[in-house]
Amino acid sequence: MTRPESPAPDPITIEVIASALRSVVDEAFIALMKSAYSTNIKERHDHSTAICDPEGRLIAQADRSLPIHLASMTGLMRSLLARHPAHTIAEGDVFVANDPHVAGGTHLPDINYAAPVFVDGRLMCFIVNIAHHADIGGMVPGSMAGGMSEIWQEGLRIPVVRLFRAGVLQDELMDIFLLNARIPEERRGDHFAQIAACRLGVRRLAEIGARHGVELVTRVFDELCRRTGDRMRAAIADLPDGEYAFDDVMDDDGLGTADIPIRLKVTIEGDRAVFDWRGTSPQVRGNINLPVNATQAAVAYALRALLDPEIPNNQGVLDCFEIVTDRGSLVDCVAPAPVAARAHTSQRLIDMIIGALAPALPDQAVGASNGANTTAVFSGTDPRTGKPYLYLETLGGGFGGRSDRDGRDGVQVHITNTSNLPIEAIETEYPLRVLGYGFVPDSGGAGRYRGGCGLVRVIAPVGHECTFNGAGERFANAPWGIFGGGAGRCGRFVLQTGAGDTLLPIKPSAVTVPEGARISVETPGSGGYGEPALRAPEALAADLSSGKFSPDWVEKNYPQGTNQATLAPSRAGRESPATTNQQREDQHQ
Repeated sequence: MTRPESPAPDPITIEVIASALRSVVDEAFIALMKSAYSTNIKERHDHSTAICDPEGRLIAQADRSLPIHLASMTGLMRSLLARHPAHTIAEGDVFVANDPHVAGGTHLPDINYAAPVFVDGRLMCFIVNIAHHADIGGMVPGSMAGGMSEIWQEGLRIPVVRLFRAGVLQDELMDIFLLNARIPEERRGDHFAQIAACRLGVRRLAEIGARHGVELVTRVFDELCRRTGDRMRAAIADLPDGEYAFDDVMDDDGLGTADIPIRLKVTIEGDRAVFDWRGTSPQVRGNINLPVNATQAAVAYALRALLDPEIPNNQGVLDCFEIVTDRGSLVDCVAPAPVAARAHTSQRLIDMIIGALAPALPDQAVGASNGANTTAVFSGTDPRTGKPYLYLETLGGGFGGRSDRDGRDGVQVHITNTSNLPIEAIETEYPLRVLGYGFVPDSGGAGRYRGGCGLVRVIAPVGHECTFNGAGERFANAPWGIFGGGAGRCGRFVLQTGAGDTLLPIKPSAVTVPEGARISVETPGSGGYGEPALRAPEALAADLSSGKFSPDWVEKNYPQGTNQATLAPSRAGRESPATTNQQREDQHQ
């Protein structure tokens, strides 16, 4: 949208106001993090903050926000304004929603908040935030495991509702939210952390509006979106015109459907990009389906990552491409499709976009990353307090090999931007002990530049029996390499007891973990980049000396073998770092 009735602000003014807007969303992000009760928010930072204009356009997003939350925040604003026209919104209102089918969300644990900002009685913008609540009710603790076949099983569905009316809390609504949660005290703390972040953002944005005037600030909104759009369209125009295609599969949906196909055709014509997902599987019974706004977020992230990572994340990016889907498919699902594990599918779409555009962007492309959002949920009754507890984490894995360097080991990738939870936080907050934590040996794909390794975390209940729920991907179909690079290793869940090890399903639900037993969570590695024969001898030596790769694996995957890595010390008889940690804990016990 443009406003021809007044000239565009000068560049210095634009930059001053843009910097002020960024400071607001960053401050609100930190306020939410420091006020939250759950480890998933205060430690893992599974939350985002943003500013949207009165028309629902995304204007600014905190730098540490999650790319996938882009979909939920813009979806919330579309639904909010459709249900509550601007003239019906009052100062002090706060709106909340989470539902993917009627409120623009992407899954139920991500609860969206939005508060209007008024200056001199005029609606200037909204401050928006989203946080992943560790439990939102439903049939399984954590609201995230496999085995759920419809949205009603996944937890409390919230349409767009006004939680505060002109500054007054509607207590009955909050009572409903808390009654449906397994740990209501923690949920209440996280809800009010989001409310506090909204209030802070409202104050700061009102100050900016009072200082510069609403008219000028809204003109800057237009200019920020226009500038971003111009840059992105110019980057698209630099790509060779043509069609680029890529196919891949999801492991399973947790309810019996395996090797679920996803198909992509990208058409570049001038500064126009069309992402055509037709031919992808129909939506499935299990909860890996994607609402179309999550598909949009995946495309937006991939384009920024490949073409211009420094541009701001605002509406200008979203307006630069077109998505074509089959309605009711895996990437554009309809009610009552379950969607709790939708991040797995988002990760796969990003790998596919990178794979499709790799011939045109060989220097920017990477091998397939761990392609998952490996979810682990432990729940039970804390023997220290007699109260229920719930520990939820999504763990990182390998990041793919790149054109000029190796992939990263044990990190969150692409659509997620969270941290891995520290051992100290787990053992302080929950009646659990971490018996092993390290990299999965031999899990990064071979290549001129190897893929990053996955993580292994071994966790046991202390003084009680607990329940484990999980959701994995790339546990059956390995993350592929690129330009001759090798595939990374798949992930797995293992129940370890005195009677031996049991390999669990890819999306296990309600697994009993007796006292004295443990769960080993191994996340996928990632694919390598380039022919393994081109790997430098000193790099192979570093692989061996790091303990991340065994001599046998190097001998098998590199034509030059260990002969080119003679400077590396022998590792005969040595164990992986994770195994060493576990052995030390066993000896301590």
